[in-house]
Amino acid sequence: MRCRPGPRTWVLVLAAVFALLQLANVTGRDTPDSKNYLSYALSLRGDGKREAAALTIGWVCAGEASVAARRQRVDVLRFEAPDPGRRVAAACRERQWRDVGARLRAGRTDGHTVPFMPERFMRIFEARPGYPVFLLPFVTVLGVTWGVWLAGVVVAAAGGVLVFLILRTLRAPLHVRAAGQALYYVLPCGATAVRPMTEGLLLALTLTALWGCALALEGSVRAAAWLVGGSLAALFTVKHSQALFLGLCLAGAGALVAVRRRRRGRAPGRGTVVVAVAGCCGVLGTVVLARLLHYPSESESLQDLLTRHFARPDRTHAWAHLRSLEVNFWVEWLRRQAWEPLFVAALAAGALGVARGRRRAFGVFVLGAACTGFLTQAAHPDIGIWGDRLIVLAWLLPVLGVPLLLEPVLRGTVVVPVQEGADRAHSMR
Repeated sequence: MRCRPGPRTWVLVLAAVFALLQLANVTGRDTPDSKNYLSYALSLRGDGKREAAALTIGWVCAGEASVAARRQRVDVLRFEAPDPGRRVAAACRERQWRDVGARLRAGRTDGHTVPFMPERFMRIFEARPGYPVFLLPFVTVLGVTWGVWLAGVVVAAAGGVLVFLILRTLRAPLHVRAAGQALYYVLPCGATAVRPMTEGLLLALTLTALWGCALALEGSVRAAAWLVGGSLAALFTVKHSQALFLGLCLAGAGALVAVRRRRRGRAPGRGTVVVAVAGCCGVLGTVVLARLLHYPSESESLQDLLTRHFARPDRTHAWAHLRSLEVNFWVEWLRRQAWEPLFVAALAAGALGVARGRRRAFGVFVLGAACTGFLTQAAHPDIGIWGDRLIVLAWLLPVLGVPLLLEPVLRGTVVVPVQEGADRAHSMR
């Protein structure tokens, strides 16, 4: 009798295919903030400031050289010119060391990060130890280049697995779960999560909290409390603003579900109350701990935005400037969406999917989690990165909702490799 692959096999195959595809871009994925997280991780393993600076600058400049060489090879005017890699890397190292060396000579050796930017800006990254701690074992064992790459692949692959687990908890068929995992990898979630930035962990931890919400609605209240509470606590270490936003949105979603059930003459449900309470505790804990630890305030973050990372004098009446900028930003954002409405269409399809049938209560929590992407973008109304990493959490709505929307179609056209009973018996626990 021929053995058919079970759910574990499909999960691992999809994650492995995604990981293999990432070999196409081992270097050159970094953003300007990546070097701050890497230098923090190197400091945690015991490297001195100059050693951490040398390794970080070497990695950044190697990526810059790799990108320059790839671009030239497809440039219709310069594709036959000599490889610019060495020249670009040398110029990059000279530029980076000029500022870093001056700051180190001036005595800027406090904290964990290498002083790539002004001290006020670097304090923002000193308050985010979660991602450097995650990077630490990878760069210690594999070195900087492959360690950073593998860390990104692992956290991105884990996000897809979490999507599979959430859909399994919702009792979706195997092909729907696999579709959700695949969507996570091919939509901007996968490309953003694999970058050496905090977004991969933010996505994974937000999905973990949503898994807890799904379990709560299915009656596994204790597991749900641990997952939601643990996710919010971990998010505080990665980026405490996301812990605040997610706690607020989950608390609001839980309250909406409870009120709706009350109006229909039903009990709110213990799981819904637990999630709402965990969200409230997350908000309160984030605010209190941020104050006790003297983390940069909202005003400081606003000045960072409006002064291009403190390169200019602080703005007076900063909040009034923000209100004006917000209006301009969202008008331009909507104009661009009308031009290329894929994102809005995906959000609408995802919302329809999570609003169907018995999963409607969970859909409210998914909508809440997706709203954290819009809150993050609203806190940083910079049109230069409007469609990239800041709003990426909103893509969780189509990732989870579109497979559920297409479930009736997929059920009629896709042959499931294992029968539902066997699927439940062999699913990951």
